[in-house]
Amino acid sequence: MTYHVYSGPRKVALSEVALNGAKLAAGLKSIGVGDGDSFATVMRNDIAMLETMVAGNLIGAYAVPVNWHATGEEAGYMLTDSGAKAIVVHADLMPGIASHMPDGVPVLVVATAPEIAAAYGVPPALCEVPEGATDYEEWRDSFPPWTEAPPLERGSMIYTSGTTGNPKGVRREPTTPERQARIGELAMRAFGIGAGGVAAMTGPMYHSAPNAYARLAMALGNDIHLLPRFDPEELLQAIEIHKLSHMHVVPTMFVRMLRLPEEVKAKYDLSSLVHVIHGAAPCPPDAKAGMIEWWGDVIFEYYGSTEAGIVSIATSADALIKPGTVGRPLDGTIVRIYDDDGKVLPDGESGEIYMNMNDLSDFTYHNKDDKRVEIEREGLVTNGDVGYLDPDGYLFLNDRKRDMIISGGVNIYPAEIEAALQGMPGVQDCAVFGIPHDEFGESIAAAIESQPGVSLTPDAVKDYLRDHISAYKVPREVTFHDAMPREDTGKIFKRKLRQPYWERAGRQI
Repeated sequence: MTYHVYSGPRKVALSEVALNGAKLAAGLKSIGVGDGDSFATVMRNDIAMLETMVAGNLIGAYAVPVNWHATGEEAGYMLTDSGAKAIVVHADLMPGIASHMPDGVPVLVVATAPEIAAAYGVPPALCEVPEGATDYEEWRDSFPPWTEAPPLERGSMIYTSGTTGNPKGVRREPTTPERQARIGELAMRAFGIGAGGVAAMTGPMYHSAPNAYARLAMALGNDIHLLPRFDPEELLQAIEIHKLSHMHVVPTMFVRMLRLPEEVKAKYDLSSLVHVIHGAAPCPPDAKAGMIEWWGDVIFEYYGSTEAGIVSIATSADALIKPGTVGRPLDGTIVRIYDDDGKVLPDGESGEIYMNMNDLSDFTYHNKDDKRVEIEREGLVTNGDVGYLDPDGYLFLNDRKRDMIISGGVNIYPAEIEAALQGMPGVQDCAVFGIPHDEFGESIAAAIESQPGVSLTPDAVKDYLRDHISAYKVPREVTFHDAMPREDTGKIFKRKLRQPYWERAGRQI
């Protein structure tokens, strides 16, 4: 059976994606990209991005997907730090990074497709490959397909960002075929993907989980629908029209779909869904329960990280029995909870979560081996999350350690406050974060996007929260926004909300 990738009106067989990826591999080799080298992509979800994944695997190179939301300076740092020997970029994104690209590195420009331009409001003039630039497709097609046996696979080098310092590239050791097979089996079990499904890419492939999801769906043979950006009702329409069976989503999407009017939610046929997996952030238990009631027991959750891979899986049944859990650790996965002094904590006590990498090959942070050492305890690594294990072995998350607010010496977790706010009538979405305070070090701020036609006040928000959470967790500052700064997934850019407060205080976040 022939499987295809769809993007708007475009339809390309996976076999053609593989062929184009082999041509690209030959082209990259011709300009010096080889085993262990890096090349970067600055692109929205596009068929060409799938081709770059194929090409990297064939020549043993690291594909480095750069978050296209990054400023020119931020993107320039990643392009330079990664040692990229070539850059593949969408035409409309090139002007924003052109002055920050490393000198002498070949740049291949991909014309921005009409469906992507429409989704992001890109003027037609910016979608074409500029005169004098190297056209990606023309350049790619000038090479015969690469046919040599591929070296050990390296995959993508994903840059993970924190609240302090520059992002770090997670650079894995080459993976043997045997280990790659075990990783594939684990990913199939975790993501629920087999052969012959109809998968949707709802999240940006510059993130590690959507990147891995796309690679697996392509390798196993599935129809893949690239959705340019998330819109609640448009996703429901896509499920009905394309008979989508598999998706990777984030909790924000659940919350925004649940906010749709009942008549909108009821008019779409969602019976094709088989396995919907989510992760990347804590999911409010009420939202999870609402989605299971609406979509059935097709909802799954994973916990993991770019560094450690997939650590645990929670089924719909787990979510209903243990609200808030991210599941039990997978077979072969060790999870321990440590306090700040390095003591292993007993069940029920919250601390920093450390885990092993199961079958994944080891990694370092590119050019930052010292940072790799900092996240390890007794052979386990952490990605800075705080949580606990209950007596039945289920893992629960409190929040990111880096997002934790320390006010007057008290630890406060924004995710708990956000979960309460999302239950308030009139709240469309929200973000809670720490801002500087002269006396307490930090205080709590909440940014709220109201539902259309609803007018809320700071006092009303605070009064509502006092009925649902402890008084010391109620935000001191509440602001309202017509639209939140968002990623393609709908996830809020907290950094952009938090940064002005810290800049005014003359402090870094």
